[in-house]
Amino acid sequence: MKKPIIFALDDDPQVLRAVTRDLKSEYRKEYRVMSTESANDALEALEDLKKKNEIVALFLVDQRMPEMLGVEFLKQAKKLFPDAKKVLLTAYSDTEAAIKAINDVQLDYYLTKPWNPPEEKLYPTINDLLDTWLVNFQPEFDGIKVIGYQYSPKSHDIKDFLSGNLFPFQWLDVETSDKAKEIIELYQLTAKDLPVISLQDGSCYKNPDIIELATALGLNAHPKDNLYDVVIIGAGPSGLAAAVYGGSEGLKTLLIEKHAPGGQAGTSSRIENYLGFPNGLSGQELTHRAITQAKRFGIEFLSPREVTSITEKDGYKSISLANGECIRTKSVVITTGVNYRKLEAHGIEDYTGAGIYYGSSMTEAQACSDKEVYIVGGGNSAGQSAVYLSKFAKNVYITVRKKDLTTSMSSYLIDQIDAIDNITLLGYTNVTKATGENNRLTALELTHSKTSESKFVDADALFIFIGAKPYTDWIALDIIKNERGFIETGRDLNRYNNFKKIWKKDREPFLLETCSPGIFASGDVRAGAMNRVASAVGEGAMAIKFVHEYLAEM
Repeated sequence: MKKPIIFALDDDPQVLRAVTRDLKSEYRKEYRVMSTESANDALEALEDLKKKNEIVALFLVDQRMPEMLGVEFLKQAKKLFPDAKKVLLTAYSDTEAAIKAINDVQLDYYLTKPWNPPEEKLYPTINDLLDTWLVNFQPEFDGIKVIGYQYSPKSHDIKDFLSGNLFPFQWLDVETSDKAKEIIELYQLTAKDLPVISLQDGSCYKNPDIIELATALGLNAHPKDNLYDVVIIGAGPSGLAAAVYGGSEGLKTLLIEKHAPGGQAGTSSRIENYLGFPNGLSGQELTHRAITQAKRFGIEFLSPREVTSITEKDGYKSISLANGECIRTKSVVITTGVNYRKLEAHGIEDYTGAGIYYGSSMTEAQACSDKEVYIVGGGNSAGQSAVYLSKFAKNVYITVRKKDLTTSMSSYLIDQIDAIDNITLLGYTNVTKATGENNRLTALELTHSKTSESKFVDADALFIFIGAKPYTDWIALDIIKNERGFIETGRDLNRYNNFKKIWKKDREPFLLETCSPGIFASGDVRAGAMNRVASAVGEGAMAIKFVHEYLAEM
């Protein structure tokens, strides 16, 4: 925690030096002592301290100053730091003013000059006041603050980005949070400025786009080299594993991620069947460990950047980014994974980001406190989210088209769900319509798939975990995909008539190699993948083995 501040103000330089010396001599280990001769400069400094989330524990202020009286200064300082203790330095002739200030500004004490010796006339008083302040002091969150409307899609996108990139932050709803209103007043913000991100250094970003925010947070948005041995597109478990092995084996490795590392696994509240973690671990924890490990091996991580195309010339690959930059590399590993499929129901698009979310249960869990929450999907991601959300929500309902979860979810997860009282499974149930008020979700229409009977239910949030649509639409190169858009690799390519027209090598493609030599696919984006975190990690590591073999041919 930052050291609390003792703030001294006196227009007499000699007196200010003396009081600052005495304060530092006694309190410098536990407090930061700041001082100035100008009341106006002091007020400017206090406003800056407030923006930086600093803490003032005590003011020690002279009464008679040319710019303003000490009492007037304390009135204004109290607006910024209302809980700080207030001490007035006075001459004997100012005693009456000091007594009056006890009521005017809730003055805690006044000291007459001189205060020598400080051991008798200064420190005992200051010690008592600081002890009292500490008893009642509740430290504020010292980090990134996001201020906005709870049911704003832009606010959700920013929270999801920060959460996915492992930046701790405090969410402040402008409609319910006094702290949010205080920040809005401090920075003189208006509704069109929201959402607002307040950083630890006091800087404030009004309605920023994700790239602007990423740059402010120090994420690397531009490649540093002209040529790489391998570029990995997508930082899910498979991409992270490929980055770790690529870096550890000495390859000049670049990892590019469009949004946040971890992929769908990164949003999982609990992964309990991953080898070596008997108590399970969250997707964020796994992602953090992997990113830290990869960077330790010297890989470069580019985020958030979107790849728009891959082209080839003379064996080298050129990767184009959405911002127009181009990256050259000898080989590529595509690990872009899958997206949740859109729910085809009336009204879903109208409330996406405003009560309806694809994944993101960890990001919005706090907002679901004592609410009615629905989940669409019967896979492990849906089950893990249901278990996590049940800690916050009043009730959680899982809707599935089938009778139960036995064919789509791991048995350990089904057992957990069965043991939680506020989770209800709704079999043979489809969400067919979403309605709302004030630009937010308030109700859902549920339709029984066997009887076609429909009913409306109150709903505060809907989390969607259905299907697996591969993120491959951006690939314009002649990369063979199956009818669902998954990338074909290895021997499976021989099933396609146009394979021999594209493949011009004497050898067969490596196990994870696409029909374009030197371009590999691993993890969920690959046709035939197992859709498990462990298998995705294994394929990412395996892809680097084949990258080595390909580079040896060049």
